Amino acid sequence: MNIVAQKLSDELELTQHEFWNISHQTAEFISMLIKISGVKNVLEIGTSNGYSTLWIADALKDAGNNGHLTTIEFYEKRQSIAKANIEKCGLSDFVTFKQGRALEILAELDFAPDLVFIDANKSEYIQYFDLLKDKLPAGAIILADNVISHAAKVADFLETIKNDTRYQSQVLDLPAGLLMALKLV
Repeated sequence: MNIVAQKLSDELELTQHEFWNISHQTAEFISMLIKISGVKNVLEIGTSNGYSTLWIADALKDAGNNGHLTTIEFYEKRQSIAKANIEKCGLSDFVTFKQGRALEILAELDFAPDLVFIDANKSEYIQYFDLLKDKLPAGAIILADNVISHAAKVADFLETIKNDTRYQSQVLDLPAGLLMALKLV
């Protein structure tokens, strides 16, 4: 991570509770996963102030495989903050911002992501999965944050993905809990 991005990342960590950012450990894990997996097209559902967006875009840049992140945020104010943060770090070429309701944007999605990171409205996780599960290619990865901290709100999502034989999944013991699922076929 460049010096500007690292400094901004440190500053954004101080806003974790205000903007519901992922933990530093989760950000490090996602960054490493992107670098070793060779994913190119990442979809993030829930941009907030751009903390996870920064980590994902930086990992795509470091991977050097012409990767790109499309990120969805419902709140215009949060997306404006995220855009400014990404611009400060020189990562704008790696990110496309979409503002609006995730379910509507996902219904019109015109590409198949290699990796999906879900960190938005917990009660809609199951609907996000329903919209994406058939569109994802074999080898695609789904990551979903807050599956331990918000277990009751995501229970149907966890049960559905666990019982879908096309996916292999595991809940990782990272802060707030992170589901990782691999599409097998």
